[in-house]
Amino acid sequence: MSFLALKTEDGGITGKIAFYYRMLGVSRQGFYKYLANKDRPWKYQELADVMKGSVSEDECNDTYGRIRMYQALLLKQPQGVHIPSERTVYRVMDLVGLSHHPKRKPNGITKADREAMKSDDLLKWDFYSDAPLEKCVTDITEIKASDGKLYVSAIFDCFNLGVLGLAMETNMKADLCVHTLENALISYPALEGAIIHSDRGTQYTSKAYRQTIRKHHIRQSMNRSGGRCHDNARYESLWARMKTELLYDRYDIQQIIVEQLKTLIWRYFLSYWNNRRICSANGVLSPMLKRRQYYEALALVA
Repeated sequence: MSFLALKTEDGGITGKIAFYYRMLGVSRQGFYKYLANKDRPWKYQELADVMKGSVSEDECNDTYGRIRMYQALLLKQPQGVHIPSERTVYRVMDLVGLSHHPKRKPNGITKADREAMKSDDLLKWDFYSDAPLEKCVTDITEIKASDGKLYVSAIFDCFNLGVLGLAMETNMKADLCVHTLENALISYPALEGAIIHSDRGTQYTSKAYRQTIRKHHIRQSMNRSGGRCHDNARYESLWARMKTELLYDRYDIQQIIVEQLKTLIWRYFLSYWNNRRICSANGVLSPMLKRRQYYEALALVA
């Protein structure tokens, strides 16, 4: 239609207009309807502008899918902008180039120590908690950099998926997991006595790690079925989200050195993930906001 409008100066040149109708396979009524509407503003323009603004607020927001974008709009409640259905939000995202399609799947790296004494599975696939600092999960992931490999260890709170402790090294020895636990206890002393669940990797069955958890009265929990990553799908998916939102299609990580990766990951988890990232499992609240609302509710009850 735009070609026809250009050639006929919006229908002003009528000499060959019938020829163009036949060649382009358009109707006269359709063409004049197009002319009547072509200068009208797009009815979703304000909505698209709000969505673009949401994406530009944080570097990692450009990975929003339709669900998180819809949730972000409900949280913002932009003045004067009608929020349509989730399906319409998806169509508008697709039209303005905001659609995101993850490409990679998680891959576990820890290896089970089949000779070591195992701990019981205290969670039994129940990765949900009604209160903070009662049930946690921990794991390690690997990221390749230009000057070697970086191993990232974290402890996630099952209550709000917040990162309690984080440590990074260029090896995946037991000390990495010990440092993760110690960092978590510095920030959250009330973690003592909690359940921390892991796979059966050698790091978690090591003497150094078990001495640390006994020292702080941590209750250790492990998978019943060995060291397969799919038994820990709850936190393997958290690693996948981090890599998708922070690294994939954003940086060529094989051109980034380990120290730069450390900075990106610290900032992502402790600033963005904990404080600003919309989390569907938290009712669209960030982890720290859900924690704060929990304690505020307790204070009101008291």
